[in-house]
Amino acid sequence: MKHILMIATGGTIASKETDEGLAPALTSGELLDCVPEIARVCRVDAVQPFNLDSTNIYAPHWLALARLIEDNYNKYDGFVVTHGTDTMAYTAAALSYLVQNSARPIVLTGSQRSAYSRDTDARRNLADAFLFCADDGAYGVRIVFDGSVILGTRAKKTRTRSFNAFSSIDFPAVAVMREGVPFYYIVGEKPEDGPRFYHTLNENVFVLKMIPGMRADIFDWLDAHCDGLVIESFGTGGLPDYEDGAFRARLARFLSLGKTAVLATQVEREGSALDKYAVGRRLRACGRVLEARCMTLEAAVTKLMWALSLSRGEQAETLFYTPVERDIF
Repeated sequence: MKHILMIATGGTIASKETDEGLAPALTSGELLDCVPEIARVCRVDAVQPFNLDSTNIYAPHWLALARLIEDNYNKYDGFVVTHGTDTMAYTAAALSYLVQNSARPIVLTGSQRSAYSRDTDARRNLADAFLFCADDGAYGVRIVFDGSVILGTRAKKTRTRSFNAFSSIDFPAVAVMREGVPFYYIVGEKPEDGPRFYHTLNENVFVLKMIPGMRADIFDWLDAHCDGLVIESFGTGGLPDYEDGAFRARLARFLSLGKTAVLATQVEREGSALDKYAVGRRLRACGRVLEARCMTLEAAVTKLMWALSLSRGEQAETLFYTPVERDIF
C-alpha cells in the first residue's frame, strides 16, 4: 500500500461560507474525512503549511512547498497538494521547475465548490488525485481535475465556474480517470537519476499585456523594477510601430541593461511565431529577445523566474529553451 503525504494549502475545496464570502477554513483532516474510500488504496499523512485563498499564493509559497516535498521525498511514495483553482496552474508550473526529474508523483487538485456543498466536485477530485498518485505509472508534477490528468507545465484554468475548469494547452492530457483508474494517453518512463531540487526564484518578473494604443513609457517603470519581462503581444507576436518605433527602442534599452525579455501571445493556443510578420521580425534587432512559442503564460513566467535565479544572459536563455516536462517545443 502506497504511503502518500497530503499537503493542504486552502482554496475553495477547503472553504466555508462567511459574512465576507467563501474563505478557507477546513483542515486537512476534515478534507480527508470527505473521501474515506482512499484508505483502501493508500496510507495518508497530512500537513497544512498554510490555509489561503490561492489568490494569495505566490513565489515564497511555491518555494516552501518545494522544500516540504524535498524534506519528505524519501519518506513517501507521492504527494497530493490541495490548492485553490485560481493560481493552481502557476503553482503546478513552478513546482515543475523547482522539483525536476521526480519519479514520485506530485499531484495538485482542488475544486470549484466547497467540500461542504451538497453538489461539490471536491470528493471526486480528491479521490481521483489520491488514486492517481497511488498508481504505479504516476510520476512528476500533474494536475488532476474533473477526471483529467494534465502536465503541470501545460495546465491553464479556462473556466471560472464549471467543473471542467482546467485545460491542457497545446498538448494532450496525460490520462483520464475512469472509475478511479487512470487510462493513459501518454505513457512516459519514470526518471531514474533521482530528483533535482532548486531553491530560488527571481520574483522581479513582470507580465506586460499589450493593448491597442499602449504607450512605450511604461518602460520607465519596467527598467527600474524588473529583471525579466514577459510581453503578451497580439497574434503571433510583435510590437507596434507607432510613436516612431518607441516600443522597439525602449525594449532594446531594457535588454541593454542586462535584463531578459520573452515575447508571448495573448492567444491561448498555437503559440507565437515572431518571424511571420514584419512587426515580429523587427524585434530581432533589439537584442536577445526570447520567444515563448507554445508555452502557457504560467509556465513562461515561472520558468523565467527560475532561470533568472540561476543565471543571466546566454545561460538564462539556454535554461529557458531547455525543455522541462514538455513545456516548450
